[in-house]
Amino acid sequence: MKPSYLNFDKDAYHWRPDVDYRAEPERYRVGKGEQGVLICEPYKGELAPLWRFKTPEIARESSRAIYRKFLAYLKADDFVGADMARKYLQMGFTRARRYTNYKGGRKYDPDDKRPLEKGTGDPEKAESARIFYEAWRKAEARPKYASMKATWKAERG
Repeated sequence: MKPSYLNFDKDAYHWRPDVDYRAEPERYRVGKGEQGVLICEPYKGELAPLWRFKTPEIARESSRAIYRKFLAYLKADDFVGADMARKYLQMGFTRARRYTNYKGGRKYDPDDKRPLEKGTGDPEKAESARIFYEAWRKAEARPKYASMKATWKAERG
């Protein structure tokens, strides 16, 4: 099975690096999972520097900082910012899990693209993943966020 990124269609991707999503929030789409998280500015610039999971201590500090940003975006009625912060929490979980499962976080051999052996990663990252998972679920459980997300998806996608 080939990795999905090998067939990536850049022109069909909703998110654009040249769009200011705070100035033009109507162009934002929720999408699936973490889509757009490394593209949507100015949120990427605000959240990416906070995103770390090397050790559980670093993950705890990082997830708290991102969750604080999530709450600030909610308070400002900035759904795009809140959703982006939620995506960074989710990405903290998924990336830490990948480093738990695979040495160096690589699922595929860089030369021949074959899947690499699972279970070769860093067990300490499992705790980092758990920390981010809890923060991500806590964010998604906020009634205001859930309401804003449902409205956004119904109106804009």
